[in-house]
Amino acid sequence: METQLTWYGQSAFKLVTPSGNVLLVDPWLTNPVFEKGKDEIAALKRVDLILVTHAHSDHVGNAVEIGKQTRAKLVATYDLSAAMTTVLGYPAELADTDTTGHFGGTLNLLDSDVGVTFVPAWHGAGIEKNEKSPPYYGGNPSGLIIAIRGGPTIYHTGDTDLFSDMALVSQFNKIDIMLVCIGDHFTMGPARAAEAVKLVDPRTVIPMHYATFPVLTGTPEAFDRELKERNVKANLRVMKIGETIKLSE
Repeated sequence: METQLTWYGQSAFKLVTPSGNVLLVDPWLTNPVFEKGKDEIAALKRVDLILVTHAHSDHVGNAVEIGKQTRAKLVATYDLSAAMTTVLGYPAELADTDTTGHFGGTLNLLDSDVGVTFVPAWHGAGIEKNEKSPPYYGGNPSGLIIAIRGGPTIYHTGDTDLFSDMALVSQFNKIDIMLVCIGDHFTMGPARAAEAVKLVDPRTVIPMHYATFPVLTGTPEAFDRELKERNVKANLRVMKIGETIKLSE
């Protein structure tokens, strides 16, 4: 069995490892561009891990609901994990030390089927209990290096701007798949995202965090042009909302 990757829109993905373990990353399934979000959540019978990059509602998304439904363990930095349990009610017994880490640390999870390393991202982070509540501290935002046994190593950038230390990511982990934000306004746009890909040098790049709202104006077409202008070698793979693809080792 190959690793399977599903994109739900914005920065939400599902990964199924060759061993059959199920991971969700930034699981905002009820986002505006995925019409089947509620049905998809109801159909989730098994989720082993929920990974969250930072404390904004379009990334925390439906994590608490799905966690309670499936008993998935929360993978997040220490501060984000604390905020999600105390403010949002993620079950504390599913957010213990085993799946809580911090920058530079690697978590070996699910009997070493999955390794997760937290890396920096330039953005913000604040959790809101509801639309009228003030934001609560959610720690520094992160990107995630997800290394799958018998499968690829994936770099999910989270929400971030371009920064030079991205080049250090591939010194420690050869990146097969880079999931990179391109939407502009709140994150990198196509030009800066292309520079980020050049620094990381992945085998394949998949754009995310665009077209969910009108303000996110970056497009895959513009991103493709920027990659070509920089002679970036990575293969560009543009996924459709709700599409599942197979990833080789």
